[in-house]
Amino acid sequence: MKISILIHCPDKAGIISAVTGFIQSYGGNVIYLDQHVDKEANVFFMRLESDFEQSRFNLINFKSEFENTLAKPYLMEWSIDTDEKKGKMALFVSKYNHCLYDLLSRFKSGELNVEIPFILSNHNDLRDIAEQFNIPFYHIPISKETRKEAEQEQLQLLKDNHVDFIVLARYMQIVSSTVISKFPNKIINIHHSFLPAFAGAKPYHAAFERGVKIIGATSHYVTKELDAGPIIEQDVTTVSHSHSIRDFIAKGRDLEKIVLSRAVKLHLQGKTMVYNNKTVIFS
Repeated sequence: MKISILIHCPDKAGIISAVTGFIQSYGGNVIYLDQHVDKEANVFFMRLESDFEQSRFNLINFKSEFENTLAKPYLMEWSIDTDEKKGKMALFVSKYNHCLYDLLSRFKSGELNVEIPFILSNHNDLRDIAEQFNIPFYHIPISKETRKEAEQEQLQLLKDNHVDFIVLARYMQIVSSTVISKFPNKIINIHHSFLPAFAGAKPYHAAFERGVKIIGATSHYVTKELDAGPIIEQDVTTVSHSHSIRDFIAKGRDLEKIVLSRAVKLHLQGKTMVYNNKTVIFS
């Protein structure tokens, strides 16, 4: 069995030695370790992976002894995942299909080790894509009058399907604070990034008019403050006077799906750790 452990705690000498020694005492073999110290905040971060012989390893006992032997003395915030666990990812979409197609293609090819119990949308436009991939599709329209009822429907679906995290694959609605509170640092969003920034309904048109030379995409965890959550992944590409608005949009959509898929992979692999509205991304 392979397990991965995420840790952050006040920095102190001997943490790595204590953790690896504890794993060795359980018959484990450390196969990966990455650590970082935020010197300004005096906080230690670490992710490690270990192999254990399944017949001799008891995860419940390991967690209990880890908590008492290491976590309490070192004041650790920590979590453990095993390679046997396959996360459940709900996809929220509206009318744009590029991110949805990309994630579903990666899922179908086995690139994403995840289950997708359903796709949810506030429109019916992408139902046929869900049917192509044999995934249940739920249409929950949203208006000012029905927002509360829609939120309750969403929460019930998420609960009934034991969803672990949500991906907004170009979902053009604000996620309610109630849903966010149920899935802290477990809702991943994607949006364009421009230098300088352009808000509004047609950002690519505005960027074109300004003559920007770089466009990009940002994937982040969703918080109650709109588009201000901890950043997971970003990328940029260059544009020039020779590109049309259509070129801007095409390049932007390519970046969006690539950056979103990278963010989803990092989350699935347990390589993201949120601290003070920033992320530590392990290699």
